[in-house]
Amino acid sequence: MKQYDNTNRGLLAKNDRKQSEQHPEYTGSININGVEYWLSAWVKVGKSGRLEGQKYFSLSVKAKDGLPESRPVPKQQQPVTETFSDDDIGAIPF
Repeated sequence: MKQYDNTNRGLLAKNDRKQSEQHPEYTGSININGVEYWLSAWVKVGKSGRLEGQKYFSLSVKAKDGLPESRPVPKQQQPVTETFSDDDIGAIPF
């Protein structure tokens, strides 16, 4: 039997343990690029702009392993170290 691949898939279900307004209405999990995350969703109503009066989901994602969320590490920019000689600088008209 072929193993089902859950990579880049997830689920949300009604939170049956919600005890306060701060708790999410929906909870679940999601796998992003092989990393497992907890997924939480709150139903909100837009107060202004294009979502005014419309319901939408506000989402939160948290790594299951308790470590900070996996984020791409920004490449450190190498300092620009160019050297110029007087010949590289053209004559500046005054």
